[in-house]
Amino acid sequence: MLIRAPAILCASRPHGETGAIVRLLTADHGLAAAYVAGARGRELRPLLIPGNLLEVEVRARTASQLPSARLELVSSRGPWLSEPLPSAGIGWACALTAACLPEGHSYPPLYQGLGALLDAICHAPSARGWARVLAGYEVLLLREVGYGATPAPPPEEPWPDLLSRLERQGKAIGNRLLAERAGDVMGARAILLDRLRRISETG
Repeated sequence: MLIRAPAILCASRPHGETGAIVRLLTADHGLAAAYVAGARGRELRPLLIPGNLLEVEVRARTASQLPSARLELVSSRGPWLSEPLPSAGIGWACALTAACLPEGHSYPPLYQGLGALLDAICHAPSARGWARVLAGYEVLLLREVGYGATPAPPPEEPWPDLLSRLERQGKAIGNRLLAERAGDVMGARAILLDRLRRISETG
């Protein structure tokens, strides 16, 4: 197997003394897991931030072997990790994608949708500007993996209604997509929703 493509880093966890296993979303090859040697070193550590856009080379000698990956940074989400709402939004979107998608299945709309959502989180003036994009991405993900046709949020939906929509979608995601592994992933969503509700409280 050999993949050379742009990819969004969705998850990374330490493996062994210095390496990491990453989950990468590409447009044409879907989600791929791979081992990155030396991932916790000074040079590679900044690359392994969820949401980062990378140029990747993923290769494996046999189908049963965990592929190895070489990474090159294209765009970093690092500057937004110190901001509570953007950090929570990026963390949830990436964790959801990594947990829900099967490996090796192409989902070009989800690749484009996740990229657009991450750009919105990083560049919209406030969370009110990207929460609707987040709701739309969740609808798209539910539809792409075969769980119904929930309507996308209307363009001018009032903020309280949008929050209610996100709460309903969270129940669908937890019950359908993450029924057997909801704990840690839905915990990230609970943090995000709590921070979004505070916008209403503060105006």
